[in-house]
Amino acid sequence: MAANIIQDRLSRPMRDLRISVTDRCNFRCAYCMPKDIFGDDYAFLPKESLLSWDEIARLAGLYAKLGVRKIRLTGGEPLMRRGLPDLIRMLKGIPGIEDIGCTTNGLLLGKQAQSLYDAGLRRLNVSLDALDPELFGAMNGRGIQPAIILRHIEQAREIGFQVKVNMVVQKGVNDREIVPMAGYCKSEGITLRFIEFMDVGNENGWNLGRVVTKREIFERLGGDATLQPVCPDHPGEVAQRYRYTDGRAEVGFISSVSEAFCSACSRVRLSSDGNMYACLFASAGFDLRALLRAGASDDELLAAIISVWEKREDRYSEERTEHMASHRKKIGMSYIGG
Repeated sequence: MAANIIQDRLSRPMRDLRISVTDRCNFRCAYCMPKDIFGDDYAFLPKESLLSWDEIARLAGLYAKLGVRKIRLTGGEPLMRRGLPDLIRMLKGIPGIEDIGCTTNGLLLGKQAQSLYDAGLRRLNVSLDALDPELFGAMNGRGIQPAIILRHIEQAREIGFQVKVNMVVQKGVNDREIVPMAGYCKSEGITLRFIEFMDVGNENGWNLGRVVTKREIFERLGGDATLQPVCPDHPGEVAQRYRYTDGRAEVGFISSVSEAFCSACSRVRLSSDGNMYACLFASAGFDLRALLRAGASDDELLAAIISVWEKREDRYSEERTEHMASHRKKIGMSYIGG
């Protein structure tokens, strides 16, 4: 069958593939993987359930035939899965793939940055929610200090990586860190992206009162007198970008709650055990692993992927209410990837 760029029911193309390579993480951030649920005895996916690198690369190649141009590796914590540079090399060789990035908490980055760079990875998004040592240690649930993550970021930048920092902002938790984080990243010339607290999954205690909106953060940073809008690099870019008026750095805002961007969403997600999800807030996925391991041909896999995408009409963030957020079953962030 001839594979072409496809669109969903709202005329959105498939351009970005987010691949979760593991559901495990060495942090226990409350907005993603609260430790009262993900305790030491939590049963993560067994190794045999995970897609192999060959299986992931095969599926990524099929997604590329349908219009995917960008891939982001996520988790859990992707650096916890051994051999990640091997997967990166495989993905780099897929025709049509123009960009590969990886989102990490940065704890293992010091030991792995060089091998990841040598494999062809160039872009990293490092999650860091506070500079205050006590607060950050409490937020990550492991007592890990921000100095460790900052040191690994600097090591990665020295190697040659383009690094952005992601900060999930919660009212009454770490919103006092907005200005210090912005000041630090600006002084280092690092792009900082503020992410509104989202109701991914059903276990992170989300409510609208804990959301610090893009507008609030923007005003805390000085508003229009300090920040100038930057045109997006490509269609479907989720972060609203701004440059400081002195030109020293950029900030971005991912405002899924207050300024939803569903109408331009071109993301498809593949879980570590081979389920395809058409939305971050999905309740269920489509099992591609079963088809793979039953011996499905490329044409059969393409037909399945096309069928899921062409039926897609998800726009959860545009429809969200607090009642919906608390009553709708949603896949957890540590499983589906952010």
